[in-house]
Amino acid sequence: MSVALELLDRERILAGLTATARAGVSRLETYSVLDSTNRYLLTGAQEGWPSGAVCLAEQQTAGRGRQGRSWLTPFGASLAYSLLWRFAGPLEALSGLSLATGLAVARVLKGAGVSEVGLKWPNDVWWQGRKLGGILLESGGSAGDFYVVAGVGLNLALPRQEATVIDQPWVDLQEILGVESISRNRWAATLISELVKTFIEFQQGGFADLAAEWAQFDQVAGRQVSLHLPNATFTGIARGVDATGALLLEMANGEIKPYIGGEIRLRIAA
Repeated sequence: MSVALELLDRERILAGLTATARAGVSRLETYSVLDSTNRYLLTGAQEGWPSGAVCLAEQQTAGRGRQGRSWLTPFGASLAYSLLWRFAGPLEALSGLSLATGLAVARVLKGAGVSEVGLKWPNDVWWQGRKLGGILLESGGSAGDFYVVAGVGLNLALPRQEATVIDQPWVDLQEILGVESISRNRWAATLISELVKTFIEFQQGGFADLAAEWAQFDQVAGRQVSLHLPNATFTGIARGVDATGALLLEMANGEIKPYIGGEIRLRIAA
């Protein structure tokens, strides 16, 4: 099935934002090609750009996932966007923000009729066990003035030939919805609106207020997993997440230990 290409249109995206998002978005830029939407906004953050800057690109030449892995973004085949948000308060208060970002994406997908959407801790968006999207958060700043750039990549209609390089089961919205036309601008506006709303919620109550809802999408809880840290590997049964967004791992002796995101790779036992 082929999909008609709808190029990103800044004015259409702005027009599709909710009132809350319009108030929260300070600038919105679209580009044909960028190395990375995250890198672009990180540079802007260092130059003093205010909270609410958004950047989208048709194609990223150096799109990144967690731990330095690359993220495939063929021209016009996905949504690749980032949001800059500034937070006052201690850095610890941002724990769980990556999970909150995933929750925003899952909310939109569920609302659009994508049943069986799920989240794999800490930042993958899944559908029936296949990767539909991913999230990368990067931060900087100083005490009392931290900024976070939240990058989201969502597969819309990946060319099958180019997608052969992906090293894990994947899926795109075209296959899930079974449609010939996907409005990338409408999807962009809806996703950005939900992300702004979720970040405002997070500012007010942190991840604790979102943990119960995140658990409804949890694809890992109750499963045997291994956590690969830089210097060690731990195995056990995932028991959900706590109020900080840490994964709760039940060890062989029955002890439950929390593990926070960052340089942790999670693998689910076959």
